[in-house]
Amino acid sequence: MATEKKTGQRILQFGRIALHKISFHTNQYKQVVQKKIDLGAMQKKIEQLQFELGRVVDEQYRAGQKDLLSSKEISQLLEKLFRLRQAADLLDEEIEQIRNEQQKT
Repeated sequence: MATEKKTGQRILQFGRIALHKISFHTNQYKQVVQKKIDLGAMQKKIEQLQFELGRVVDEQYRAGQKDLLSSKEISQLLEKLFRLRQAADLLDEEIEQIRNEQQKT
């Protein structure tokens, strides 16, 4: 009877450990998926901003402006684009970090 009780306790313990690991991996997967969704949205914003930048450059060039980089509007668009790319790179790093943690466990 004592061995049956110990066996039952071991099975219960292994079940708890397995459940913990499953929930941990599920949470990591959820984090990766959410960050990929965020990254996709950010990449779409980057593409829209690049389109906008090209449109503004074209308009100013056709208007006769020669030093396009001195334009305040173009500088602002370039700064926004730079910040978005930095944020996208950070999300990429976070995704890679989560994946590395998954491989360790």
